[in-house]
Amino acid sequence: MLTHQRKHYLLDLLQREGQLVARTVSETLGLSEDTIRRDLRELAREGLLQRVHGGAIPNLPASPALAPYASREQLSLEAKPAIGRAAAAMLGAGQVVFIDGGTTCVQLVRQLPRELRATVVTHSPSIAVELVNHPLIEVVMLGGRLFRHSIVNVGAATVEAIARMRADLYFMGVSSLHPQAGITTGDHEEACVKRALSGAAARTVVLASPEKLHTSSPFQIAPLNQVSDIVVLRDTDEALLAPYREMGIAITLA
Repeated sequence: MLTHQRKHYLLDLLQREGQLVARTVSETLGLSEDTIRRDLRELAREGLLQRVHGGAIPNLPASPALAPYASREQLSLEAKPAIGRAAAAMLGAGQVVFIDGGTTCVQLVRQLPRELRATVVTHSPSIAVELVNHPLIEVVMLGGRLFRHSIVNVGAATVEAIARMRADLYFMGVSSLHPQAGITTGDHEEACVKRALSGAAARTVVLASPEKLHTSSPFQIAPLNQVSDIVVLRDTDEALLAPYREMGIAITLA
């Protein structure tokens, strides 16, 4: 089979099946997996599909959460406080928690009771300022270079500091969430920091307002097997949630 014939076959199969697994296709065609992976890489460069670990999926819509911070504050105005309340209820007294930057995480800390005694570690100045009036919460700020788009600190110094810590929970904000593409965001350095935070936490809780589901952003933070919980709005379509439930991820409805 010639290269252009293989590519046509791959795109046709992707349209019919909704995803491609390179190993399965290689066995079906009697070709090496490297050949199929090379074809998929070339098709991805042409903008005809999206590569994921082990194969490919159709191009996904870009997430509205890639917009500047001020614009994101106007998204899901009712959903984010509800998600924040549900997430805040997961935090127990005496715990050490990582809290991400972003507009949904701001809603989370606004829901924390004033009498809560805990330690919050964050790379977000916005989160730290929100916690000023919580006298029993110890706030630890991670330094680094300020990434203005998300108003968080990023870089090698941030990742190095995270490596010396361990947390009970990490409340992660994401730009995009998809069963095959995983959890993704719009900046490489920000993805590195989120990945480090997740790796240093016993449990990672993803806060997913409606506009983030079934979308894709350029940089993967981690595959979904690193996620313990996802918090979504109560009226989210069950068809969107089913793949996560099948992976064993706990779904909290806000």
